[in-house]
Amino acid sequence: MSDDESYELLGFDNVLLPVGDLAEAVGFYERAGFAVGFRLDEAGIAILKVGGETPGVLLRQEEGLSHRPPPWCPPRLWLEVPDARLAGRKLGAAGIELLDAPLSVSTGWVVEVADPWGNVVGFADYTKRPELARRS
Repeated sequence: MSDDESYELLGFDNVLLPVGDLAEAVGFYERAGFAVGFRLDEAGIAILKVGGETPGVLLRQEEGLSHRPPPWCPPRLWLEVPDARLAGRKLGAAGIELLDAPLSVSTGWVVEVADPWGNVVGFADYTKRPELARRS
């Protein structure tokens, strides 16, 4: 590619989250409402579906990663849901602790959870700005 050529960002491929135990991580995320799209235990990876999109959340087993936040700042990923407060109640019913009470943000509400390795996943809605939501 020459210096005057540009490239285009087409969209997400996958979002990678490091985990210490693939089976435990898959169980956690299934309780959180994710469906497994693909799993390859011998490679230490699983891809979780997000909506109808082909890319997803890729869990990758990392050796030596114990049940604690990693020494680096953990990833923080927010996903759109129709109703974040309802998602928070469902997560709680599944035994998943919320990091905080539902938070009011400029577009709606968000709830966050952390997996056993410190990766933070937020569930955000657009109830205050429905014109920005994927579905109204």
